[in-house]
Amino acid sequence: VQLQASGGGLVQAGGSLRLSCAASGRTFSDNGMGWFRQAPGKEREFVAAISWNGGTLYYLDSVKGRFTISRDNTKNTVYLQMNKLKPEDTAVYYCASSGLGVVLTNEENYDYWGKGTLVTVSS
Repeated sequence: VQLQASGGGLVQAGGSLRLSCAASGRTFSDNGMGWFRQAPGKEREFVAAISWNGGTLYYLDSVKGRFTISRDNTKNTVYLQMNKLKPEDTAVYYCASSGLGVVLTNEENYDYWGKGTLVTVSS
């Protein structure tokens, strides 16, 4: 299984970015998908997750109302639309895939990870 994340970059506070994660190697529509992030000097944390059919979503409290996770099972891709970005959103963002189709917030439940894409938000 391979996960390829893209879409990171440098953006000013208040701006937007859309991350994409293309998956291959197993039936994408069977899998719950998640986004995590790791800021410099901090542990990796959960950001958002989506169930196999997109029917259930879950977010870190600090990104609710600003970030939206979605998926396109015809393209084997999960997205993270990030609006109203803040400097504290600066991190490497990772997508992850779970063999379970439900929403999961614990990274131990994800068995495949992408390499990450860097998001830098300037003040």
